[in-house]
Amino acid sequence: MKSGPAFIGYSDVNGLRMYYEMHGHGQPLVLIHGGGSTIESSFGNIIPLLADKRQIIAVEMQAHGRTSDRDTDLSFEQDADDIAALLRNLDIPKVDVLGFSNGGHTAIELSLRYPQLINKLILASINTRRDALPAAFWDGFEGATLDMMPAPLREAYLKVNNSEAGLLNMFNRDVQRMKHFSGWSDEQIQSIKSPTLVINGNQDVAPLEHAVEIYRLIPNCELAIFPGAHGTYLGAIESLPGGQWPKFNAVELIHEFLEDRSKV
Repeated sequence: MKSGPAFIGYSDVNGLRMYYEMHGHGQPLVLIHGGGSTIESSFGNIIPLLADKRQIIAVEMQAHGRTSDRDTDLSFEQDADDIAALLRNLDIPKVDVLGFSNGGHTAIELSLRYPQLINKLILASINTRRDALPAAFWDGFEGATLDMMPAPLREAYLKVNNSEAGLLNMFNRDVQRMKHFSGWSDEQIQSIKSPTLVINGNQDVAPLEHAVEIYRLIPNCELAIFPGAHGTYLGAIESLPGGQWPKFNAVELIHEFLEDRSKV
């Protein structure tokens, strides 16, 4: 049975009323959800297991879930600034970070813009270059409509924010961001200093070859490949076969990586 968060709150962050949750105790681990997602949809399955050994700080980004919107387009740079501001508000000087999908892209920006904030970094199901994915993936954002959004993600948003207008706004903002995705240069990725774990599914959006490229670029990096689709290994609800989280998942690996004192 899942337990609820030890604390839920809102923080005034760069013109946003940002929603966040805290679970467990120990070294802080920030969780950054994927595009079109909420804390629960990306991490609801894994939070109780991670919170056994960590203090989880799970956030919802601009226009997502319970966090408000503002009159600015979504960007990974701004998301990173928002998380840095939240950590200042909470008086937390340094954290580990796990970012999934677009949340992983925000985590990249956080590591580039605020390296002093990050101890260890986990990048889950990311791509760093536009050309790492087939043209058909990007073409899919042209003319995208809300009915094309996975039903579990639509339902997850409405569960925490019962606003059809808010759901459509989040969807449109995410689509616009992805239309203009440019990624990062190899030099930027090579400049990441934190010990890093790259995780990918063997049927993920980004191909295995790209995960290997990222692993080879980051100086202090480990790589793990799990069976399944985009975030199956984390229990992301849009990717669970039959709604069931596989027993072979990333929990123990994440704990092992974060607790390895040789990688600091």
